Amino acid sequence: MRHDKKLFQANMPAAKAWAAFLATFLVLLTLGANEPEAGPLRRQKRGWLWKQLFVPEEDPTPRVIGQLKSDSDRGEQGILYVLSGEGAGEAFEIDEYSGEIRTLKKLDREEKAFYVLRAQAINRRTREPEEPQSEFIIKVRDVNDNPPRFQNQPYLAGVPEMSPVGTSVLQVTATDADDPAFGNHAKLIYSILYGEPYFSVEPKTGIVVTSWADMDREAKEQYLVVVQVKDMLGMSGGYSATATVTVDLIDINDNGPIFQHHLYTFAVPEDASVGTTLGKVKAEDADVGVNARMRYTLEAELDQNATFAIQTDPLTQEGVILLAKPLDYESKRRYVVTVDATNEEADPRFLPVDEASDRTTVKIVVDDVDEPPVFLSPFYEWKVAENAAPGTAVGTVGARDGDQADQSVRYSFEKPNEAASLFRIDPNNGTVTVAKPLDRETRAWHNVTIVATETTQKRLWSSVVASIKVLDINDNAPQLAGGYRPYICEGAPAGELIELLSATDPDEPSEGHHFYFSMVPDNNINPNFTIRDNQDNTAGVLARRSTFSRRERIRYFLPVVVTDSGSPPLSATATLTVSVCSCQPEGRCPSGGAEALALSMGLSLQTFVALLVCLLLAAVSSVVVLLLWRRGRKRKKAQKKAAQLELPDVPPRYPEAAREPNGSAPVPLRPHPKRRDRKPGRDRVRASLRASLRQSGLVGPGDDVFRQFILERLEEADGDPLAPPFERPVAYAYEGDGSSAGSLSSLESCGSELPPAPSARSPRVRLSPWYAGATEDTVF
Repeated sequence: MRHDKKLFQANMPAAKAWAAFLATFLVLLTLGANEPEAGPLRRQKRGWLWKQLFVPEEDPTPRVIGQLKSDSDRGEQGILYVLSGEGAGEAFEIDEYSGEIRTLKKLDREEKAFYVLRAQAINRRTREPEEPQSEFIIKVRDVNDNPPRFQNQPYLAGVPEMSPVGTSVLQVTATDADDPAFGNHAKLIYSILYGEPYFSVEPKTGIVVTSWADMDREAKEQYLVVVQVKDMLGMSGGYSATATVTVDLIDINDNGPIFQHHLYTFAVPEDASVGTTLGKVKAEDADVGVNARMRYTLEAELDQNATFAIQTDPLTQEGVILLAKPLDYESKRRYVVTVDATNEEADPRFLPVDEASDRTTVKIVVDDVDEPPVFLSPFYEWKVAENAAPGTAVGTVGARDGDQADQSVRYSFEKPNEAASLFRIDPNNGTVTVAKPLDRETRAWHNVTIVATETTQKRLWSSVVASIKVLDINDNAPQLAGGYRPYICEGAPAGELIELLSATDPDEPSEGHHFYFSMVPDNNINPNFTIRDNQDNTAGVLARRSTFSRRERIRYFLPVVVTDSGSPPLSATATLTVSVCSCQPEGRCPSGGAEALALSMGLSLQTFVALLVCLLLAAVSSVVVLLLWRRGRKRKKAQKKAAQLELPDVPPRYPEAAREPNGSAPVPLRPHPKRRDRKPGRDRVRASLRASLRQSGLVGPGDDVFRQFILERLEEADGDPLAPPFERPVAYAYEGDGSSAGSLSSLESCGSELPPAPSARSPRVRLSPWYAGATEDTVF
C-alpha cells in the first residue's frame, strides 16, 4: 500500500501542488470568516504570526520546524497554545508557552505529503481565546529515497525481420515515487546495457528501436535487450533499475521452396488401385507458418495428365503423388513427370517471382503383375422366353488374359445354386444355354455369377454377374379375384346387382390385362341370374327375377367363364354359390356368428341376445350362492371349534326372582332374542374368564374379574337396542353388591368359603348365548 501511494504521488505532482494551494486558500478564508465584525467598512487585523512550515522527510531527529505566535503574547506566558488536526500529538507537538512546533517522528512524503492542522491561542487567565482558531499546512519536503521501478514486466516484443533502422519495437515505462516537482528526484533517463548494436532506446521516452539493418530471422530468431533507467537525470547519487526485453523477429516470406533432389524414382505394380500413394516429394522452405505453405503441381504430356495426381499434405507440406487411373504394364511401363513447388503467399517486395518456386523430375516405373482374365464387359444382361426349350442359347461371355494373348480361359458358374441349375455354360466359349424349363411366374429374373479361370499353374480367375430376364408368354388362365360369397335378399327386385366380379392373371402382357366375363354356353337361358361385362375388367351378377324365397330354395350355383386377351387366349370357369337370405331391414344378410345362428333358429337378433343375457345371469347367481354357502359352512366350523374349549364347572345360580313361591323349582327364563353378532365381545369374555380361573381357584362375586365382566356387559346392554328388558331376570351369575336388598344369588350363602363341588349327578346350567350367529351353548 505504501509503495502504491508513492507511485501515485510521484505521478501526480501537479495535483498535490494544487491541493496545497487549495488548503492555504481555505485557511485564509477561514481566518477571514472568524474575524469579528467591526463595521461595514472596517476589518480587524489578524493577530497570528508564523513562518512557512516545512519538514524534510526521512529525518529521524526531532526538531523545531516553526513557531506560532499571537501579537497579544507579551512574553509573560499568559497565552496557551493548542494544536489539533492531522498528526497532532503523533507526528507534531506544540510548546503551549512559546508556540514552537516540533516533529515527533520520521515522516515519509510518499506516504503523506502534507498535514492540515488547527491552532488556537487561549488566555490562561480568562480561558477565552485570544485569536480565532485557524488552519495551517505543514508540507513534507521530498528527498531522493525511492528508486525507479519498471512496470508490466516481463517485456515481450516482436518486430518483422529485415526491418529498417529506427523501427519501433516497444516502449518500456518506469516510475519513481519521489516528488517530480522538487529537484531531479523523479526525472528518469533510459539507456541500453545489453543488446547493442542491434537495438537502442530513446533516453527520455524509453522506446526501444532497431539499430541494425536487415536482421534475418533465418540467421537468428530471438534477441535479449537489457534496458537501464536512472533518476536524478543520470547524475551520481541517484538510483537505477533494469528490465529485460525479449525481442522475436517475425518471419516474412523472403525464402522460396527448394527441392533437395533433382530426380525422384518410384515403382508401382500395374494392379495398383486408383488412389494408391506412389510416393512423396518435398521442397524445403526456410520460412515458417503461412510463409512456408506451398502448392505442388504436375507438368507432363497430355496422355499422362490423367494418369497421376499430386496433393499437398497440410501438416508436412509434402507433395503426395497418387494414381489417378489404372496402369497396364503391357501398354506402358515407364512415366516421367515434372513437379513444381510454388509458395502460396509470395510477396514480391521481399521475394522475386522467379525465386518463389522450384522444380524437380519424377520417374515412375510400372512393375509387371500376373493378372487374372478380364471380361470384355463389366456386366451382362440377357432375355429369354419362358417357353424356351432346353438347349436354347441365352448369351455369351468373353474374357481375355492380358499377360499372354494366346492364353486359354475356362468358364464356369461360381457355385451351384437354383439359378445355375436352370442354365449351362460352355467352358470353352462361354455360351450360356437353357438347361431346364423356365417359369416367369415363379421367378422373373435370374442372376448367375460366371467365373473365368486361367489354365496356367496359378489359375488366376475373375468373375462377372449376368442377369437373365425371363420373358412372359400367356400360359396361365385368369381366375376370379377373391372368394366371393354373393347373396340375394328375399323379395329382391329383378335386375338388382348381386356381386361385382374382377379377375387376376399371373401373366404380364406388355399391353396390359383385359378380361372378358360370360355365362357358360348352354342351350337354355339361365332364368335366375345373368352376367353383365362392364368392359373394364369387371362384371356384375344381376337377378333376372324377383321371386326368390328361402322356402323354395336357399342357394343357387352360377358358373362364370373368365377369358383373357392373350395370344392364344385362355379361359377358366368358376362356380359362384348364391345364397338366398332373410335380410335385415337395411338390406344386410348376416354371414355368420350370433346373428346368423339366431336367424337359422328362426329368432330375431334381439330375442337371441336376451336369451344369452338370461343364461349368463343365471350362471352368475349360481356362483354367488355357492360362494355364500361355502362361507357359511366355514363360519360354523370355526364357531364349533371354539365351543369345544373346556371351562371348569360352576355351580348353578338362579336368581331368586326366578324361583317358585315355595322355592322348590326354578322358573324358566324367557328366551333371549337373537342379537347382532358380538363375536369380539364373546372372545373377550372367554379370555377374561380363562385368565381368572388360571390365576386362582377361588373366584367369587367379589372378585375384580367378575366385577369388570358385569360392567362390560351392562355397557353393551345399554347400547344394544335388542337387549332384553331389565324388569325381567337376566341370565347373569352375579348381579353385584350395589343393591340395598342384597344379592338374591345363593353363591353368597357360603360366605367366604368355596362352594361345594358339584357331584356327578348335579345338573349343569347352560346359559343361552347372547351373541348372534352361534348355534352351540357355552358351559360355565
